[in-house]
Amino acid sequence: MAAALAVFVVVIFALEAYRAKKEEKKFIQDLYSDYFKISDKKYSLERFANIGSYFHRHKKDGQIDDITWNDLGMDEVFKRMNYTLSASGEEYLYYTLRTLMQREEEAEHFEKLVEFFGEHPDERVRFQFRMNKLGYTGKYSLYDYIDNLDYLGERSNTRHWVLNLIFLPMIGMLWVNFSMGIIGIVVLMIYNIITYFKEKNEIDPYITSFSYVMRLLDVCDETEKMKADACWEELEKLRIHKKKLQPMRRNSFWVMSSNTSRGGNASGDILNMLFDYIRMVFHVDLIKFNSMLYILREHIDDVDTLIGTLGLMETAVAVWIFRQSLENGWCLPEFTKRESVEMESGYHPMLEMPVKNSISAERGVLLTGSNASGKSTFLKTIAINAILAQSIHTCSADSYRTPFFHVYSSMALRDDISGGESYYIVEIKALKRILDAAAAGERPVLCFVDEVLRGTNTVERIAASTQILRSLSGSGILCFAATHDIELTGLLENDFDNYHFEEEIKDGDIRFNYRLQTGKATTRNAIRLLELIGYDEKIIEKAARQAESFLSTGAWELT
Repeated sequence: MAAALAVFVVVIFALEAYRAKKEEKKFIQDLYSDYFKISDKKYSLERFANIGSYFHRHKKDGQIDDITWNDLGMDEVFKRMNYTLSASGEEYLYYTLRTLMQREEEAEHFEKLVEFFGEHPDERVRFQFRMNKLGYTGKYSLYDYIDNLDYLGERSNTRHWVLNLIFLPMIGMLWVNFSMGIIGIVVLMIYNIITYFKEKNEIDPYITSFSYVMRLLDVCDETEKMKADACWEELEKLRIHKKKLQPMRRNSFWVMSSNTSRGGNASGDILNMLFDYIRMVFHVDLIKFNSMLYILREHIDDVDTLIGTLGLMETAVAVWIFRQSLENGWCLPEFTKRESVEMESGYHPMLEMPVKNSISAERGVLLTGSNASGKSTFLKTIAINAILAQSIHTCSADSYRTPFFHVYSSMALRDDISGGESYYIVEIKALKRILDAAAAGERPVLCFVDEVLRGTNTVERIAASTQILRSLSGSGILCFAATHDIELTGLLENDFDNYHFEEEIKDGDIRFNYRLQTGKATTRNAIRLLELIGYDEKIIEKAARQAESFLSTGAWELT
């Protein structure tokens, strides 16, 4: 019977090992040939809310602010290129997209990393495989756990050691008074078990972070063996900072395997059960946890450096894959000293079948055109490519030339109900921050404004818009603005170049070619769209007559 049971256990373990090996082999094959699949991820609200944790801990001047990030829909762009396999890579990719490079040396070094992984598929796959093992920390970021370490307070092992030492006289008493010795040992065991669970529940949430740090060190062990001149700075950082955390590893098994056995991954075998009893009676995992906690608190910066270094390397891999996924083409940006933007055949990277456009702008650009003609998409195309150029050294265009800019936008604002601010107040504050950034003069400012001051009346909107846009056209600032107010094209013709998008109405339908045209728009479609949708003819006629009358006389007719 025992032999049969042993054979059964061996067969189960063998089958599990075979299944795991088969899955591992398939995963590696996919990394070679089907690497695009790994961006097909599901994001829970909690997880996505914490992807910015590394970014929020590494704030600095010139990063993409929340208004610009949200205006441009950069969350979706991030998801589109998120080919990372670990929390470290994912959070660093997010940080990279929001942190614009300001020196050519940064771009050159990053490009070397991307090229290395692109030219060495075996090294890339081995690195990705390691980062996949590093994995994630659940719905919370590692930084959430690290920031909450202080809640554990100062923890001492003195009481645990004293209780363990009391076992020695109890064992000695067995030779003097066996009954009393047994009673003493049992009472002490029961007391230790009862107190164990209280402390164990306190530390359990933090074991996840300890486990991640242990996996982080394991990945560093393997990664630093890479033979890559392009990565020598990163590999040296891994060696130096990993060494400082080595003491955490000694006897960490007691803590890590305890977490595994309660996390649903352990087999529940007899050996694990025995170790659990040892933990409960002698508190060995609590003792080791406290020593690991002390080391971790002393070396938070080293953990942060390891996360950032591995994250940078995995971001380089993700960018290489992202480039291969751009079926409509991509290019490396060229950084110049001229305060201009030159883009050839650029497109929005989120569009599957984009219409490409080119532009060369040495001063402000004012876009006009009908509703839905492509103005906002074009603004986002320029803005997103400006960000991609200075963050991942990649543009969705045939060519892209630009200096190093700070990038701001005011495009998709909303009322701040919780703050009690109207749309107009929100908008003028957003525009003021751009003017302040330009006035600071640290870097040239590239800004994008869609329908400036749409939150107020026509007369004041045109007057204020003229002066604000004129302020956004001076030295050190390059502004792309879209408007429906044709009057601005004349008022700002000395400060802005005019471009437009137009439409064609044919066979009772409206069609857009989304091609950028020089000059100001000469067509309007708002009233015609009412007709196409089926509004009453009287509404259409009266609206058209009023519009024509205003354009010819400058005054509104009552009708």
